[in-house]
Amino acid sequence: MKTCLLAAIALTSILHASAAPDILFIVSDDQGWRDIGYRNPAIQTPNLDKLAGEGVKLEHHYVFPTCSPTRCAIMSGRNPADFNILGPIGGTSSQVMPREIPNLATVLKSKGYHTAISGKWHLSLQIENGPKRYGFDSTYGYLHGQIDPYLHDYKQGDRTWHRNDVLVDEQGHATDLIAAEAVRVLGEKRAGPLFLYVAFSVPHTPLSEEPRWLDRYQSVFKEETRRLVAASITHMDDAIGRIITALDKSGRRENTLIVFTGDNGGLAKADGGNYDGRYKDQNGRHSDNGPLRSWKSDVYEGGILAPTFVNWPAKLKPRTETAVISALDWLPTFAAMTDFTVSAEMKLGGQNIWPVLTGEVQGAARTLFWRTSKLMAVRDGDWKLITAKDADDQLFNEKTDPNEKDDVAAANADITARLSQKLKRWKDDLPEMKKDK
Repeated sequence: MKTCLLAAIALTSILHASAAPDILFIVSDDQGWRDIGYRNPAIQTPNLDKLAGEGVKLEHHYVFPTCSPTRCAIMSGRNPADFNILGPIGGTSSQVMPREIPNLATVLKSKGYHTAISGKWHLSLQIENGPKRYGFDSTYGYLHGQIDPYLHDYKQGDRTWHRNDVLVDEQGHATDLIAAEAVRVLGEKRAGPLFLYVAFSVPHTPLSEEPRWLDRYQSVFKEETRRLVAASITHMDDAIGRIITALDKSGRRENTLIVFTGDNGGLAKADGGNYDGRYKDQNGRHSDNGPLRSWKSDVYEGGILAPTFVNWPAKLKPRTETAVISALDWLPTFAAMTDFTVSAEMKLGGQNIWPVLTGEVQGAARTLFWRTSKLMAVRDGDWKLITAKDADDQLFNEKTDPNEKDDVAAANADITARLSQKLKRWKDDLPEMKKDK
């Protein structure tokens, strides 16, 4: 009897260890490179610091210069330029991430996952194109790129807060509502695995925070906007702590992979936006991207690197990973982890980075592309080329000059020409470029 019991326990352990993991994917909005505690002690993020310290910090995790493109990359595994998503989907735009392509929700749903989103969507603005149409079993949050933290409207009063793709009115701060929904989902009993996508609204403008978050920064930052940004990040950190507590209580923590990242580099200067004058005074210094060059919307490192880490203590040892990794990599990585077969027709732009995360293999040289309405860039190995209309090409060696202080295009004409041709070929292969031929 004892032998049978031990065998049963061993079999249960094997099955549990090999089960598809729950995935908790957390995204902050406009968070600066140094606006996190483990890089800057002035910013209080004890929960994020603990998760990062227990996990793998990704020092070269590339995103895209603005929100919609990065979210498209994460969800689809494809370069957002493939769909002409070159910047934030805003205003009354009817632009959407194509519904017919596979995305994280549909891929994981096909492998038995319950799929849930809480927070910012920003891959379509109309409620009829909400995330439920993209494979999410439960949806909650907002569709637009920014919201009033308490009134939950977009700029000129547009309603955007929803539950299961039906517009609703709620009471409370967006950070707390997003966290509460995540806690609710984690509290549900289910047999199969869970994919929970939590996309916070902060520290994107406009910002409004209670004294309990603001007061701790009164003597730290002179600028009101910096105090607001720091307070909003600490508020988010506290909310993430509540989510992790709920995860611990669920009994599923050991088999849960947590990813935390930002959607783009931090914003240079705050802009309260057109909210009927509600936030007209929010126009000061916003983020700290130091020592990286530049800000959100740019293709310098300050615009396309985000604080990122992966946490799964049962599988990953604490360390820092310096390999080049992309937001494009998450779909192929999760596909490999769940035995989903990726076809050539999916045209994925990323790769399975799980062996890099575990340290089994070293990250190889990568070629990555970015495009906005005004700029293009390619990183090929250690070299990065930036092009702009009516401006000279710029070339940087990211290994020796990671803060991009020295443009060496003139001194490396052969490399500049080679990368320029590579960038041109990529641009010419984009769908919208083919229509122009």
